[in-house]
Amino acid sequence: MRHHRSYERFTASSFANGDIFAGDVTIGEDPLVRQAAIDALGDMNGTAVVIDPSSGRILAMVNQKLALSPGAEPCSTIKITVAMAALSEGLVTRDTMVQLPGFRMNMTDALAKSNNLYFEELGRELGFDRVRHYATQFGLGELAGYNIAGEQLGVYPDQAIPASEGGVGRMCSFGQGVSLTPLQLGAYVASLANGGTLYYLQHPTTQEEVAEFQPKVKRTLDIARFVPDMQDGMAGAVEFGTARRLRANFHEFPVFGKTGTCSDNGTRFGWFASYSDSPQGNLVTVFFLEGGRPTFGPRAAELTGVFYKNLWDRNYFANKGQQEAHAVPPVAAQSMQ
Repeated sequence: MRHHRSYERFTASSFANGDIFAGDVTIGEDPLVRQAAIDALGDMNGTAVVIDPSSGRILAMVNQKLALSPGAEPCSTIKITVAMAALSEGLVTRDTMVQLPGFRMNMTDALAKSNNLYFEELGRELGFDRVRHYATQFGLGELAGYNIAGEQLGVYPDQAIPASEGGVGRMCSFGQGVSLTPLQLGAYVASLANGGTLYYLQHPTTQEEVAEFQPKVKRTLDIARFVPDMQDGMAGAVEFGTARRLRANFHEFPVFGKTGTCSDNGTRFGWFASYSDSPQGNLVTVFFLEGGRPTFGPRAAELTGVFYKNLWDRNYFANKGQQEAHAVPPVAAQSMQ
């Protein structure tokens, strides 16, 4: 007896056609961060957005045409919004074992291994109205940036997709029916990194805007006490889960993240959103790839590892620490000794 396996046919190319960075406005970006992101992407068709989570400032946005596009299905990156909704509602903790068909699983393993059944179950228990409430609180369905020219709006629907397509469960495991932009995802992950401040993202485009930069808070989220529960699973993704290819290139400090892989009409999407924890401050990154079979979430995680290694090798973190030390006023410096 012969077994026939069906393969999805991809029509999009995973590799860039021409210089995808040529039209970018770069005056207000950090040139070292930008070059590290460009070098990490290499010839892949995609975008990388790097954010300072302490202020919402975009340090680099490479391939801005794609970064500012109407977005795409978030794939499994939607799981981090659903996880925070479930934690906020007291539905589970990181250690709660959820009964699934034939096995049990807690949030840490479910995030690390991107288990769809776990998040479908959370979605059904929360119900669409609560899922949507938290998604919109976290910035989905609204512009993430403050006066960023060309930014387009992702979509969070007003009602669940039909039960025949998987209903709220499918929306919570794969983000089906949702359109998420790299900026929206980056702003939300920045709020995890900083303990609950959802900043408007800002992308300075002149030296004057750089000199006069002031953070702008969109809203404060009551999530600080739940972030450690999320962080365990996002650390697990990098250490032993779907994002472990990041560690092929970078080991110097912790990175917490979530991958996503899915496809639509012959185009495959690969997401990886993360935040780092270095002594010199955190960075938030979103790598989003579009293409065919070589494009998927673990590849985006691998490129993120290359990005961090590029910065490390160019002494970005060491130099940043020295700059911050020199910026401490003398009186404050004495009191810290």
